[in-house]
Amino acid sequence: MYQPAHFRVEDAGVMHAFIRAHPLGLLISTDEGGPVADLIPFLLDAESGKRGCLRAHMARTNPHWRLLVEMKKALVVFQAQGHYISPSWYPTKAETGKVVPTWNYVMVQVSGHVSVHEDAGWLRRQVEDLTREHEYGRDPGWEVRHAPEDFIAAQLRGIVGFEIGIERMDGKFKLSQNRPAVDRPAIVTALEQESAPGAALAALMRAQEIGA
Repeated sequence: MYQPAHFRVEDAGVMHAFIRAHPLGLLISTDEGGPVADLIPFLLDAESGKRGCLRAHMARTNPHWRLLVEMKKALVVFQAQGHYISPSWYPTKAETGKVVPTWNYVMVQVSGHVSVHEDAGWLRRQVEDLTREHEYGRDPGWEVRHAPEDFIAAQLRGIVGFEIGIERMDGKFKLSQNRPAVDRPAIVTALEQESAPGAALAALMRAQEIGA
């Protein structure tokens, strides 16, 4: 990933928080025919191993898992929705006119060694943990045990689990850090007035004390 110094994030805690907030990752592998990619919901276990691990599962009918067995390496991209940045928002536009459009976005890339799991016990724990993560706070909520046991057993036979031991994690928060200080508050204000994704990006800029 292209990483200008302005946008590089090196704090593992910040990247972990981002992954937990945006757990639907793009799993990328490569075979003889070229890149293969699938969107997969991941669980982050930050305490597992030296740098943590990602756990997930996919349909057994998806041939991607066999590629994971073969290649033993994978890349996962986690990304929030970005937003167009208009040069008309910059106060510095009036000074020189030397401004151009751009796009702000936030992304974390994780790569590492892959282990594939077909054991029913591992798969049951994975599905329960993933469900618990996303059902938390819901009333009423749903748990795996609420479904008939024979139905769950059949569902587990239809999936394959895997985990990625994190070997590298790169964060890129492109949030106008390279713009003059006078432009940043104007960008935040404009984003807040644009749309829900724009407001979310503005909130992230404020959280990172960019344009606050």
